[in-house]
Amino acid sequence: MSDRTDRPDAPEVPDEGAGDADRTQVVTGGAGEATSVWPAVAAPAATRATQNEDAGLLAVGARIAEFEVTRVVGQGGFGVVYEAWDPTLERVVAIKEYLPTSLSTRQGDGTVAPLSERHRETFELGMRSFINEARLLAQFDHPSLLKVYRFWQERGTTYMVMPFYRGDTLRQALAASSRPGGVGAASASAGVDEGWLMRIMDGVTQALGVMHAASCYHRDIAPDNIILLEGSGRPVVLDFGAARRVITDKTQAITVILKPGYAPIEQYAEMPDMTQGAWTDVYALAAVMHVAVCGRSPPPSVARLLSDSYVPLAGNTFLRERYSPQLLAAIDAGLGVRPEQRPQSMAELRALLGLEGAVTGAPLRTTMGQGSTAFAAAPSAAATRPPALSAPARPPAASGAGKGRAVAIVAALALVAVLAGGGWWLQGRGDGGDAPVVAAATPAAPTSPEASTPLPVAAAPAAPAPVAAAPRSPAESLQSLGEGATPGFTVRAKPGKAEVAIGKDRLAFEVTSQREGYVYVYLLSSGGELFLLFPNLLDRYNKIAANTPLSLPRASWPMNAGGPAGTNQFVVLVSEHERDFGGAGMQNDGVFPQFPLPVLAALEAARGNGPSPLQGRPQCPPGAPCKDVYGTASFSIVER
Repeated sequence: MSDRTDRPDAPEVPDEGAGDADRTQVVTGGAGEATSVWPAVAAPAATRATQNEDAGLLAVGARIAEFEVTRVVGQGGFGVVYEAWDPTLERVVAIKEYLPTSLSTRQGDGTVAPLSERHRETFELGMRSFINEARLLAQFDHPSLLKVYRFWQERGTTYMVMPFYRGDTLRQALAASSRPGGVGAASASAGVDEGWLMRIMDGVTQALGVMHAASCYHRDIAPDNIILLEGSGRPVVLDFGAARRVITDKTQAITVILKPGYAPIEQYAEMPDMTQGAWTDVYALAAVMHVAVCGRSPPPSVARLLSDSYVPLAGNTFLRERYSPQLLAAIDAGLGVRPEQRPQSMAELRALLGLEGAVTGAPLRTTMGQGSTAFAAAPSAAATRPPALSAPARPPAASGAGKGRAVAIVAALALVAVLAGGGWWLQGRGDGGDAPVVAAATPAAPTSPEASTPLPVAAAPAAPAPVAAAPRSPAESLQSLGEGATPGFTVRAKPGKAEVAIGKDRLAFEVTSQREGYVYVYLLSSGGELFLLFPNLLDRYNKIAANTPLSLPRASWPMNAGGPAGTNQFVVLVSEHERDFGGAGMQNDGVFPQFPLPVLAALEAARGNGPSPLQGRPQCPPGAPCKDVYGTASFSIVER
């Protein structure tokens, strides 16, 4: 695999023992980013101002409308977060500015402008998305949901004002619970206090219910996306970057950001019998509760479709001594593999948890540090409960065709597991330590709803084993992109060097298209990993003009030949429309989005004679006819 230099380093995680005074969680909106900042040694104010100006950021003391910038909190790929003072209401706020560093710059008069005319369209599309995200957040009003006070356009860009929150994420609180004095834990292995956890779930389930009533689903619930406010412990749901409005009568794919321990199976691929909905957030939230009581997340859903290794918590004697059967059973129900096996709404999950109509007396933590922890009595849950929400339509039950596709996925995953020696999903590591030892439970026979006696189970005659088709290799999946190419849509691609020396040369290539369009470059590396090389986190402008050569990689993301020795296979796809890869299981964990090979194998086995899952789907204007028009080219570069 090529060694990609100049990647932004992952932020350094501070020592858990760092003082709370230096820890700030700032909730932002727009692109859905939440920035955590643990300042080290503060630089002099004059130095910070110079650094901000050099980076194109607003200086401390600058005015945005009536607000005064007091410091820069953090900068992401699409925006900057400032701490600011609101003199009218005399409060500290967080202001997010749309400032995509790869597309725009701040001019001498303070306005933000695209880097060039060729960047303008992408810059404006991003700004519309920023505004839409602000409108999405502004329509909700719940104490456990992110709130946008206002947003406006000024100086060529867009700003939004939000609360400035301080506190620990749930992930940090769970880590602290294993230490003496943390979150009501009786011992390091006992897990968190049930009352404390239920109070958090009360607020989070209410908040998600409000979202779901507007046909909006979060789709990225995890412990690091829930903050517990300093002083009150009230939970607030963060990071709406994965949230998109979902209209039930539309089937367009939605780009997803996957966290393997928390993402249900329907987020790996959109299939007719496994659509996304409120039940998607139910699964993720049940996984969060699983982490809280067990110390680790459940097995990844894609692995469970192959061979369900999940052991129900309700039968765990150790956990039953610590937690109520009702809580454990609710977690088990929420982690149903298929969508129809779970509670279908937050209202149903709340009922299983015993939250509907209940008044919880769980303590709220008022300090977030080590050592002794102060608690305050929680107010009545009923006092802030919104009106009952109608549950969305249930996902369609598995039809015969749907079951066939699921069987195909299971067959593909089984083969991959054998070839890969178990694969990544069979590793027994979670995200917070080892779970208590549990014994495998024997599945119970089905029972009649009217009686507790088991129903007789008829023995089915043995059916002959189906002959599985030979699985496609990643290289075959890549090359099959050309099968659906539009005749006459000519694309050419050639490497700068067909052979490069490891540790010495850089990889480079040139693309030319007969028609204008959007460029997508796939790489099957010499190390056997499959990436969407372009567009990427550092370079999203992927338009190409007709008959005008495009040289890649650009200077912002050079690729050094770093090995291992072997062949890097590239496929270039130029599309008339931008494309969505929500149904391809693509993961956005680094600069270059990646297609996990076990997921790709499952999707390939399920597609039959359909298009390659790597192809994605064209994104066409609403109401307009949508023809999938594209051309492809391929080449390879050998590393020696």
